[in-house]
Amino acid sequence: MFKGSFVALITPFKNGKVDAKAFQDLVDWQIKQGTHGLVPCGTTGESPTLSHDEHKRAVEMCIEVAHGRVPVMAGAGSNSTAEAIALTKHAKQAGADAVLVVTPYYNKPNQAGLYAHYKALHDATRIPIFIYNIPPRSVIDMSVETMAELAKLPRIRGVKDATGDIVRPLRMREAAGDRFCQLDGDDVTAIAFNAHGGVGCISVTANIAPKEVAQLQEVSLAGDHAKALAIQEKLLPLHQSLFVEPNPAPVKFAASLLGICGPDVRLPLVTTTKETQARVRAALKAAGIRKKR
Repeated sequence: MFKGSFVALITPFKNGKVDAKAFQDLVDWQIKQGTHGLVPCGTTGESPTLSHDEHKRAVEMCIEVAHGRVPVMAGAGSNSTAEAIALTKHAKQAGADAVLVVTPYYNKPNQAGLYAHYKALHDATRIPIFIYNIPPRSVIDMSVETMAELAKLPRIRGVKDATGDIVRPLRMREAAGDRFCQLDGDDVTAIAFNAHGGVGCISVTANIAPKEVAQLQEVSLAGDHAKALAIQEKLLPLHQSLFVEPNPAPVKFAASLLGICGPDVRLPLVTTTKETQARVRAALKAAGIRKKR
């Protein structure tokens, strides 16, 4: 169930509020374009600035529109264990297939604290849990050893690895076995990650190029490395342009060019500069990505 191209969904805004219609249309379009799974309310979905009600409703809308066609892995992370448990319970009740839970940011727990956080979440809920390990945002890095211990728990099913360490999936495979599901958190390393034991990517680029990113994953996982590389080379400028400013401002600008939603982000994020906009436009053109609506 958890393999291939999972899109880290943006949350469209309009006049300061969640644009429910644009979000629902995006979810449906993603599925029709071949995306293999949906991840609402992650970092790309601006979860830090969504109210609890907005967060829960976005998860519910995603599940309602998906209607079982593809799996939904709902963002449910927090640096408060109690809050992460509450969001996870809501995701389960709403019908999510799994949750994605980021390592607790700002608090800076040690490895024992990280284990205790996820163990408490596991014991309090009844849904598959994916660890989101992203040291650049959370400041902490869960070790291979800690993750391998957590992988022994039946509902700790996998990881979104955003460490940028391409050796990590090999080490995790050695420590936890191939039943532990490893998903890349960075589009630019997707092929290499799969070659080292990964089974997919939670992708930002898929917001605007879902068909192409899904094809990349399909041929990569089928072992056609030459075809995967050809797709990746075409998408590389796009992958890079979407991170020249804080995510998701560039991808939301790209989405606005394609008629998906407006470019609005919430403070403390701001909209992209003219220089970034020019780079995104050029990358879209180079990749052959055109207005979808």
